[in-house]
Amino acid sequence: MRRSGVFAIAALTGLIGLVVGLTISQTNQAEAQRTVRWKMASAFTSKLPHVGTSGPRFAENLKVMSGGLLELKFFEPGALVPALECFDAVSKGSVEACWTTPGYHTGKYPALSFFTTVPFGPAIGEFLAWKWFGGGNGLRDEIYAKHNLIAFDSISIGPETSGWFRKEYKNVAELKGVKMRFFGLGAQVMQKLGVSTQLLAGADIYPALERGVIDATEFSMPTLDISLGFHQIAKYNYFPGWHQQSSVGEVLINRTEWNKLSEQHKRLIQVAAAESAMHSYVESEAKQWPVMHEMREKYKVIVKRWSDDDLKAFEKAWLEVLSEQSAKDELFKKVADHYLAWRKNYAIWGESQVLKPTYQK
Repeated sequence: MRRSGVFAIAALTGLIGLVVGLTISQTNQAEAQRTVRWKMASAFTSKLPHVGTSGPRFAENLKVMSGGLLELKFFEPGALVPALECFDAVSKGSVEACWTTPGYHTGKYPALSFFTTVPFGPAIGEFLAWKWFGGGNGLRDEIYAKHNLIAFDSISIGPETSGWFRKEYKNVAELKGVKMRFFGLGAQVMQKLGVSTQLLAGADIYPALERGVIDATEFSMPTLDISLGFHQIAKYNYFPGWHQQSSVGEVLINRTEWNKLSEQHKRLIQVAAAESAMHSYVESEAKQWPVMHEMREKYKVIVKRWSDDDLKAFEKAWLEVLSEQSAKDELFKKVADHYLAWRKNYAIWGESQVLKPTYQK
């Protein structure tokens, strides 16, 4: 072949490569520029501090960062989906996403409780370390994938209160027969101690307290609890929140719709969710002490603390629940064993950082 022919073929090949490259680039750009509008239901009202206000903030961040090309319209609980029914609605594609918590899906899989909060569990750093880097969320994703779902942690808060009660209880034994709203694995612990529990969405708790359907409730931390008015009926607020030392919520997404997104839009959602998780945690930590001061001084709430013996009783009941649930539910045992193994290994680092009482003033 003549040299000029070789040059011609090389030039043609280069031109084709350039055209293909430009075409691919233009296709990717066009895909990235496609406007996406999703409906995002919520299990939490937008007026509820931290767990609720973070939803519209997350949606607004996505809208701004995408230049208006990625819109997740926030809908209040019940507007599209009842607060506790996001799992099925998102799975079926009735809505593309939901601002919720795995703890509201435990009727489907009790093991999902582990991905929201665990009694006598870790602080948020260790908890998210297990979920993000220790394989915890991988187990969650295996469950969700069976139902055409994918999720990203998007809410996190620190320790909660142990509950609001109409009267004082001098010890755990006196709780027998109490009717109480309770969440997650902690509810099973309370049942062990003779408490009758039920799960209610946030907006349904006050009416239940007011009508006497329940005698007591736990929900979250002071900023959220005061906003829901529990202090108006139940004046005794107990600590510490042994059942929820840290809690994590999620943006739950229909996997089919997720797969349609451009890589840019997927990354925006992942980054915005992680930012939201950190923002909600730090915000919640910053705002508790002024509200605690207000509830003591203005609302005359009586703050109580469970004794060490009471906390031992709660922990003993929790270990019984853990053993019994693991014995009858293979998936629960798989997740529990994974979580417990992580905690044992993490202790090599975590316990080395604990300050001894002699160092504290």
